[in-house]
Amino acid sequence: MKTYGLIGYPLSHSFSKKYFTEKFHNEGITDHQYELFPIADIKLLPDLLSENSSLCGLNVTIPHKVSVLCYLNEIDEAAEKIGAINCISIRNFEGESYLKGYNTDAYGFEESLKPLLGPQHTKALVFGDGGAAKAVKYVLEKLDIQYQVVVRTVAPDAILYAEITPEMLSSHKLLINTTPLGMSPNTDTFPDIDYRLVGKEHLAYDLVYNPLETAFLVKAAAGGAKTKNGLAMLHQQAEKAWAIWNK
Repeated sequence: MKTYGLIGYPLSHSFSKKYFTEKFHNEGITDHQYELFPIADIKLLPDLLSENSSLCGLNVTIPHKVSVLCYLNEIDEAAEKIGAINCISIRNFEGESYLKGYNTDAYGFEESLKPLLGPQHTKALVFGDGGAAKAVKYVLEKLDIQYQVVVRTVAPDAILYAEITPEMLSSHKLLINTTPLGMSPNTDTFPDIDYRLVGKEHLAYDLVYNPLETAFLVKAAAGGAKTKNGLAMLHQQAEKAWAIWNK
């Protein structure tokens, strides 16, 4: 039996387990399983590996996307530039595990974003600056889209929500939420911007997928903006992980 899984903490909502369990069932893959491994401290990773010799691949979620880097034998070039990983391939050589890290968030985000972009989407406001934002910024740079990071507490190379001007909302027509704001069960939270200034030329993209329509997307859509949730990105990154594990 080949085992794949997700590490992070907490793991109360796991898209990955449901996705891969259904995939294995629908495709008649009977010798694979996908499990959840809620580890609060990344230092527990070596023990997890030694106790689960059938592990062939892991997805990584918060809070370990950066802290796991020091446990890897090799890092994919894109993941190294991003500075965060969410996928690990595991190979065993003579009883030793060889771990290579990847960032499939970037692939999933890029593939789901590109079909929605119009000529006016040359500048973006990125809400949040955590691990997910690293992948988003990498893709925006790749697509030659200028961006401004917006955070709630003072941070380098970022502005506060209170510093967003009307002119900025007018010129930055791509709005991307990388924070957990709006995620179940806190569905009444959202990035604190003036939604009266969001119009039909804007594209609002939320990495949150539960619920499918967050308060951020509802408020943006009310002004006529095009909206996109994080579900397609998740599907894309999951299939990319599957391709990596089966190289």
